[in-house]
Amino acid sequence: MAATETAQRRSMNASSSEARRTHDETKLSLKTTEFWAMVGVIAAILIATWVSDSLDDVRAWTLVAAVAIGYMISRGLAKSGTKYVGSEDPLNRDNR
Repeated sequence: MAATETAQRRSMNASSSEARRTHDETKLSLKTTEFWAMVGVIAAILIATWVSDSLDDVRAWTLVAAVAIGYMISRGLAKSGTKYVGSEDPLNRDNR
């Protein structure tokens, strides 16, 4: 009886540790508000360029590039301290 309880506890601990290992700390980029804010700001810049006479194309694309760079930096900082613990590592297929 005690042996089966110990085996059940080990299997429960193993399954909970597996669940913890497969969880990523950061969200998928499409699920973040930063992504949708970036899309909205870029759309606003391009619409303002289309409507306005004072905002030229070069300045608009410079602003779009600056917003995109800011987004990439924010995602890099968000993911800098995390490890990807996915089901398969495409670079190391022998380590299964």
